Amino acid sequence: MSDDGQESSPPTGRESPVGEPVIRGDPTLTGEHAERAVAFDPDDADSLALAAETVAAFAGNTAGADDNVLMLRGAAACAALVRGEGSYKAAAKRAGAEVTVSFIRKWSRVHDLPQSIRRHVAKGDIAPTAAKHIARVSGEARLHLAWAVLDHDLTVRQVRSVASTVNDGTAIEPALRQEGINLGEITMELPSDVYCELRRAASLEDREPGALVAEVLDGRFEDEQS
Repeated sequence: MSDDGQESSPPTGRESPVGEPVIRGDPTLTGEHAERAVAFDPDDADSLALAAETVAAFAGNTAGADDNVLMLRGAAACAALVRGEGSYKAAAKRAGAEVTVSFIRKWSRVHDLPQSIRRHVAKGDIAPTAAKHIARVSGEARLHLAWAVLDHDLTVRQVRSVASTVNDGTAIEPALRQEGINLGEITMELPSDVYCELRRAASLEDREPGALVAEVLDGRFEDEQS
């Protein structure tokens, strides 16, 4: 719960400063890539110039198209350039003739995804091309779509389709159902003793195991937010 007594929602956008390599600089996620993490300061002229160079190389596909971490770096450079120049159009102009406004906008959105999603992009669990489409939707829909990618191995085409359907006015749950995905369905492994006790308790209470798991987790998350 929030301080004003209203139910709080999970963060659905970036909370750390623009350009800060929170994910790219975490060696537990990126390994040897961490030493290459670059912070882009939109208020520093030299850093902004580096961001423009990085965006130009990124747009020219010379920044490592097969490297998720370098793609996150390019996205960070796009976001910093937009902040420093004041608009997508000005950022694209600063980066060079080969860089379009659409390109800047798409990758800036990826940089603005919450850390919980960007962690999986860095690890390669979510392809950067899929992340671009996840970033097209807003609010909790982007979280639901990201977790569907992880739990159901959605293709980039499916992610693009769901994002378009949501942006056309359909709620995320029916949009996912159109792709054969049930929101909230997840497969997991439990220690045998925990699994046995869960099944026993569910049987005695005449409830589904998922209902008991949801009840326990809901209580834990409420405690963390209080």
